[in-house]
Amino acid sequence: MSNPFLPKWEYVPDGEPRVFGDRVYLYGSHDRAASEDFCDFKLKVWSAPLNNLNDWVCHGDAFHTKPDRNHASDTNWTEHELYAPDVVECNGKYYLFAYIVHSKGCVAVSDCPEGPFNLISTYKVPNTDEKDFKEGLFTDPGVLVDDDGRVYIYCGYQRSWMAELNPKNMTEIIEGTHINHIIPLDEPFCFFEACSPRKIGDTYYMIYSPTPGSRLVYATSKSPRGPFEYGGVIIDNAVDYPGGNNHGSICEINGQWYIFYHRMTNNTIMSRRACVEKINILKDGNIPQVEMTSLGFEESLSPYKETEAEIACVLKGGCFIAEKNVMERPIIDIKPGCVIGYKYFDFGQDYSATGMILYLMINGSGQKGIVRVRLDSENGTELGHGEITTDSGILRILVSNVTGRHSLFFTFESGRTGWMKGSFENRELCQLVSFVFCK
Repeated sequence: MSNPFLPKWEYVPDGEPRVFGDRVYLYGSHDRAASEDFCDFKLKVWSAPLNNLNDWVCHGDAFHTKPDRNHASDTNWTEHELYAPDVVECNGKYYLFAYIVHSKGCVAVSDCPEGPFNLISTYKVPNTDEKDFKEGLFTDPGVLVDDDGRVYIYCGYQRSWMAELNPKNMTEIIEGTHINHIIPLDEPFCFFEACSPRKIGDTYYMIYSPTPGSRLVYATSKSPRGPFEYGGVIIDNAVDYPGGNNHGSICEINGQWYIFYHRMTNNTIMSRRACVEKINILKDGNIPQVEMTSLGFEESLSPYKETEAEIACVLKGGCFIAEKNVMERPIIDIKPGCVIGYKYFDFGQDYSATGMILYLMINGSGQKGIVRVRLDSENGTELGHGEITTDSGILRILVSNVTGRHSLFFTFESGRTGWMKGSFENRELCQLVSFVFCK
């Protein structure tokens, strides 16, 4: 399953991956296409078996703050949006922690990791500490159940804090346990939001989003109460791509570590989709930064199967992925100077071939242009080029034979050469729907 790894129509940002039993579960916010606001009034749960990470299934709605035609609201004091949940297992139960806009958020419980989750209550703050807990501090809760059974919650927006929870009820903050600025605001930490704690061996990791918020970084400590040392950047969703905020975490699946994060679509920061990349945790505990790819859970992609445009991991020059309808996600607003990239394809080892044909499905926009096909970078070896005409259809390009594993880039130029060429530089050349190589 390539990136984004959930179905086209699904928008799940802020993903918290958790392995329970023989499945990996993704808990996240739920965005709405074309919405002017972050998130939804419901949470959904997706999961896949550990032995087939390409078989993601939806378990339906897990929690609501607003009634819809099929569900009553699970909260009676608010109808505001739900943000960035986390789910942990404790004493045989599964606990959902969520932030609700203009509220302290809440805790809900289920007998199953997929839910649905039944409300327990909002967080219970000791009277002596009430002055220290403002509404915004409960943003983006991340929860850690330690090996000794103690439970810690980490939250915050533009200011982080942590506290210990009573494991007997999972809602009560234990008096005197809270620490403000568990992740500092100053350099190099620059805390912004999106706390996500993990424990690996005897080391505590905090995954979070700093300023600017397009990155996910990490910090480490030998205690759940800190102090934390800054580690570095894990991934940045704004590298050669229309960026926005970022939120996610790390998870070990079948011995391989992954970073779950999200990317933007629809030329907005409110239509975010779940993506994943492999990472390495070195023997010294460091996590090297990884690039965004089109791979998802795949080792490589086949160029000989139709590739949908929407899995691009490089979008430069103003073009963007747009939801036309529930089935179509072309890249639109492709103008002269745009670059579209995909990582990575395995072309195999057929040395007998001398050439291939690349077919691109495009929607013409009434302009003439040139698309160049390049290997490994936007300035890499040109495999061939084709002329974009004014209408829609299949563009056929004869390209050189390729073997091995490579990234693929399309660069776009104006096809006009006359004295009016400059006036057409800001006009859409075409929209890219899909492409395939044929030997």
